[in-house]
Amino acid sequence: MGFKDSVGTQTTRESLYMGEPVSVVGVATDDEIWRFLELFAESTGLIQLRSRTGDRRGLDQDAILEHLGNSGPDICLVDFDKDRRAAAMIAERIHTALPETAVFAVSAQTQPEVILEAMRSGCGEYLVKPIDREQLIKAVARIGSRRRDKQEQSRGQVLAFMGAKGGCGTTTLVTQFGALLSSSLSRNTLLLDLHADFGDAALYLKLTKTGFHLFDLLENTERLDEDFLQSFIMKHSSGLQLIPAPEGSVAHRDLPSGSVSHTLGFLRQRYDFVLADLPPSLNAENLALINDCDQLYLITVAEVSAIRNVVRQLEYFAEKDIPKDKIRVVLNRQDKKNVLSDAQIEKALQQKIYWRVPNHYPQVVKTIHEGDPIAQLSTSEVTRSLEAWADSIGRKPGAEVKKEKSGGLRGFWNR
Repeated sequence: MGFKDSVGTQTTRESLYMGEPVSVVGVATDDEIWRFLELFAESTGLIQLRSRTGDRRGLDQDAILEHLGNSGPDICLVDFDKDRRAAAMIAERIHTALPETAVFAVSAQTQPEVILEAMRSGCGEYLVKPIDREQLIKAVARIGSRRRDKQEQSRGQVLAFMGAKGGCGTTTLVTQFGALLSSSLSRNTLLLDLHADFGDAALYLKLTKTGFHLFDLLENTERLDEDFLQSFIMKHSSGLQLIPAPEGSVAHRDLPSGSVSHTLGFLRQRYDFVLADLPPSLNAENLALINDCDQLYLITVAEVSAIRNVVRQLEYFAEKDIPKDKIRVVLNRQDKKNVLSDAQIEKALQQKIYWRVPNHYPQVVKTIHEGDPIAQLSTSEVTRSLEAWADSIGRKPGAEVKKEKSGGLRGFWNR
C-alpha cells in the first residue's frame, strides 16, 4: 500500500474542519523526514511546507529566528537528533519569541528523559522516527482546529464596494468610509484597490504610490508574512492603510489559484475591517473576493444605465450562488429631483435600497481636485450620512465616536 492510499480518503482539511492548511517550517530536519513531509502535504493537503532551516548553517539560534520572521509558521518541526542540547535551546527560543507557533520535536530517541527535555523546552508534540502518519494527522488537526477557533473569535470583516459603472463615486465613498472607520471609530482598517487599470484610491487619499501594488502581493502569497505585507502598505494620517492599485495599466496576469482567499484570510487576522474597492467588472478576481467577503455594497446612482447594470449584476451574482442577503444596494447622490425615484429604482431591482448618500457632488469634486479637506462638507448631509453608515457597522459596544476638533471629516483631509 502506497503512502497516499494509506492516508485514506477521509483525511482532508474539510473532514477535520481545519480550514486552510497549516504552515510548517523544518529546523535541522534530515532529507528522509523532509521527503516524508512533502508526501504527507501532497496527499492530505493538511500542511503547507514553507521552508527548511538550520541544516547547513547548523543550529544558529539568531539565524533561525531571523529566517522565521516576525510572523512565524503554524508549526516548527525541530529535529533533536543532530544536536539535542542545541535543539532544546532553539525550541525554547522559538516558543518564547513566537508564542503562536507550535513547536514539534522529532527524534528517534524514546527515553522518557529525552521526551521530558523536549516538553520542557516548549515542544507541544513529540514525534518518534519514523513518524507515524496517524499521529501526525491528529497533531496537525489539533493545531488547525485551535487556529480556526482563534480566527473565528478575532475575524475581521471584509466589505466589498463595487460601482454599477464608472462614475458612480465608489472610490470616493470607500476612501471616506475607511477614513471614518479609522479616525472617528478607532478601527484598524485596510483598503485594497483592485483596479488593475488606473485605480484612484491613492490619489484620493493624496498618497504617493510606491513601486509595489496589490497584484504583486496576490502573485506572491507564498511569501506572505507581516514583514512582506508591510512593504505594500501606505498609511494615511487618518489611520487608514492602503494597498494601492498599479500605477497606470498593467498587462493581465492570471493570479495563482486561491491567492485572493488566502490573502483575505491573512488580513482578517490583522485588521478590524478590510475594504475592497472593486472595478465594475465581473472577472475572476472580483468574484473570488465577493465569494469571501462578508458584505458587498453595489454603489449606484439614479440613472437608467446604472440601474440596468445593477439588475445585470444581481442576476449574475444569483447565477453564481452569491447569497442575496450578502448584497446591499447603496444609492449615491440621492436627490428628490432625480429623474428616477427611489420607489422606481427599488421596483426595477426588486430589492430595497440599503443606504442613501445625499447629493453634494460639486463640493465633493472640488475637494478631490484641490486636496482640501472636507472642511466644506464637515457639516453637510453627505458627511452625516457617511458617519451614520460607518457608525452602524464599526462602533465598538459602549464606545463613543471620536470628534475631530475641526469637526466631522475635516481631519481626514487636513494632513
